[in-house]
This record gives sequence, structure tokens and C-alpha cells, in this order.
Amino acid sequence: MQSAANNPPPRPIRTRFAPSPTGFMHLGHARTHLVAWLSARSTAGSIVLRIEDLDAPRVRPESEAAILADHAWLGLDWDEGPIRQSTRLTDYASALTTLVARRAVYPCTCSRKEIEAIASAPHGEEGPTYPGTCRSAPSHPGRPEAQRFRMDEPLPRFLDALAGRSPEGLGAGDFVVQRADGLFAYQLAVVVDDAAMGISHVVRGRDLFASTPRQLAIFTALGHEPPTYAHVPLVRGSDGERLAKRNGARALADYRARGVSAERVLGAVAWSLGIVETPSPIRAADLVAGFTLGTMRDARPPARDVVAELERE
Repeated sequence: MQSAANNPPPRPIRTRFAPSPTGFMHLGHARTHLVAWLSARSTAGSIVLRIEDLDAPRVRPESEAAILADHAWLGLDWDEGPIRQSTRLTDYASALTTLVARRAVYPCTCSRKEIEAIASAPHGEEGPTYPGTCRSAPSHPGRPEAQRFRMDEPLPRFLDALAGRSPEGLGAGDFVVQRADGLFAYQLAVVVDDAAMGISHVVRGRDLFASTPRQLAIFTALGHEPPTYAHVPLVRGSDGERLAKRNGARALADYRARGVSAERVLGAVAWSLGIVETPSPIRAADLVAGFTLGTMRDARPPARDVVAELERE
């Protein structure tokens, strides 16, 4: 029998919930946040709640309160926050100043329409790859300037805790870290925040997988140690499309209003991930024992339709 000294407890995971208050929480958010919560709670770790409200025109004032209420209903608590990105603009400006001084960024005056019109520009998961038009000098002097990050070869690769080794070529192309209107881009803000908040593990949806090499490059340019990433498979509807606010995904509040219990939602979500064998109702706290990202990764469950399960009477 091995002693406890030969089986040290796992190192505490420090992760975050990072919702955008531009709509309401749906099953995809619940599934990702459940994995983040379990990752922290199963290692006696901690969770920061960060409200990603940089894009002010898209922020809906009622969304933040609804998102917090949904977390409370599901039993997914947190330890710090909420911390709002809109209060951290000076931190992003300071990081951008560092990137400028290190020549990691350059001014760009290309419009999105112009980039899309370049026939030779290949399209990847993040849209058309920027062809480097302004790398030497702004192509349209006098226009408002965005700040674009130099994404040089070799591109960063990473070992995802759930998705495995990233493919070669992922994240290619220089990208904007500050828009011409002064708005700081997601890629910069999340790196600055994750570094400042000491995040050890970023748990998020698979739709952000292609963003990871870009964020790793910013971590390196700023001299910060990057976190471990775990990208959770996306929830898809009966049409095969991923659930999203823009295509009318049912909000968690709708299930609650129909009398569906939080335990039923959690049971269906956990079953869809392979954490449990059946979609029986269960509390979040009852899923903690024995949970690890490694176990979840190795489970490789068959496709399980959590939406259809919860729509079943």
C-alpha cells in the first residue's frame, strides 16, 4: 500500500468564470462553468468571477444580474469578484505600452472590408488571415490606427487538458489588440486579466481554441507565465449548430420558469460530458469527489444531446 507521501494531493487550481453580459446564460455556458467549478473545487482551489464588459454598446444592463442568479441557482459559487473589465482600462493601456516598446505591435489602418477583399488571404477559424499590409508602415496615413500584434513564426503550440495537442498553423496572422476607436480587444484584455489574477487554468468553450496561440504569444511578449488551457466541447442543438445567444439558444432562466430543477439541468449537463453515466438529477457538490480533468478527457463519451434530454417531458 502506497503512503500518502507518494500520493500528494493535486495542486489547487485557480480558474475563472468570465461571462459577457451581452445576453443570458444558456446550456453551453452552464456546461463550461460546471467543468471550471469542478476543476477548482476538486483541488481545494479558487474561482474568480470576471465580467467581460469591454464592448459597451453590446452590454445589456439586465444580463449581469441574470447571469449571477443563474450561477447561484446551479450552485456554482465563486471566491472573488465580480471584477469588471470596464474598470481595468489603465491596466490594458499599460500592457499595450509595453508591447509597443518591445515592437510586438504596430499601427494598422486597414479596414476589415479591405482585408476580406484580398483574394489571396486564406480564411481560418478566426476569419481571413491578415496579409501584413501595414507591417512596414500604415497603408493609409491619416486614418485612425488600430494596434496589431506581430504573430511571428514559429506559432505557439500547446497541450490542451481536454482537446490534446494543438495543430500546426493554428492562430496564424497578425491580429488587433486595440481597435482604431480605442477599444481594447478581447485577446489583450484576457491575457492581462489572467496574469494579474493568477489564473492557473483557463476552462472555456472549444470555440475559443484557435484564440489560444495568440494569447500565448501575448503572454510571452509581456513576460508572463501562461496558464494551462482546457477547452470544453460545445453543446449543439438538434440542427447540429452550436448553441449561441445569436441563434436563439434557450436561456437557463427559461428552463427554471418551466419548472425544470437545477439538479436536472446539472445531471443532464454532466451526463453529456461523460462525468456521470445517466442524466439523473444531481447537485453540483455531489460531482466533486473523484473529478479530474484527466478523467473527463479519457472518458470520451458518445455524442449526447443535452438539449433533447432537457426538452423531454
